[in-house]
Parts: sequence; C-alpha cells; structure tokens
Amino acid sequence: MDFSTSGFDDIAKAIQLALTPVFLLTGVAGLLSVMAGRLARIIDRGRALTEREVPLAPVVREIVALELQNLERRRKLTSIAITASTIAALLVCVVIAALFLEVMIHAQAKWLIGGLFTISMLALVVGLSYFLREVHLAMQSIRIPAPEAD
Repeated sequence: MDFSTSGFDDIAKAIQLALTPVFLLTGVAGLLSVMAGRLARIIDRGRALTEREVPLAPVVREIVALELQNLERRRKLTSIAITASTIAALLVCVVIAALFLEVMIHAQAKWLIGGLFTISMLALVVGLSYFLREVHLAMQSIRIPAPEAD
C-alpha cells in the first residue's frame, strides 16, 4: 500500500485556495449583521408609530403618515440589500466548495469558479448600493438643528 503525500498535498492546496474567500465571507457576514440591525430598528420604529393608542391631531397624523412612508421605503431598500448580500455570501460558499472539489477531483472548473465569483461580487455591489441608498434616505429624513450660540 502506497502512502504518498500527494493526497495530503492536495488537501492542503484546497484549504489554501478556499481560505481567502472565507475571509470575504466573514466580511459579508458582518455587513449582513449591520443591515439586519438597521432593518430591526426600522421595523421597531414603524411599530411604535402604528401602535399608539392616543388619538392624534390631523397635522400630527400627516407627519406620522409621511414618516411611515419613509420607513416603508427604507425597509424595502434594506430588504433588497440583505437579499443581494445573502446571495453574494451563498455564491462565495459555492466558490469555496468548487475550489475544494477542483483540487480534490482534479476537475477543470476555473471558468465556473471565476463566473461564480464574478456574479457574487456583482450581487455584493447591488447589496451595498441598496444599503447606501437606504442610509442616504435615513439621513435625509431627519434634521438635527445645530445649537444656537449664546
């Protein structure tokens, strides 16, 4: 029985190839955590506005309705950002698996891996773009007055 080291070398090579996308996956997971936190805050604010039991004056009702519309836009943008970023993360996982399989079964999958990685990066760009749009929308919806100088 031949105990060559080529099998171990292949495994080591597969792990080395898969390690860099794992770091990317960690970064995307951090982004998803931030996005999910923002979505939770948007939902909490919407609930706080809709579950009031005190009757509101007509002017206040209009202000609340405008804020709810803004929150709904922000919720949609954040949801799309989370979906696109999750797709990016899933594709990175597929890239890692494909890299490992390429080394283990000696298959030629560089075009597949390159294509999956490119699509993953495009999905990440879409997710980050929608997230940036949501952040800008949030910044436009509130104005903090500067303190007056004495």
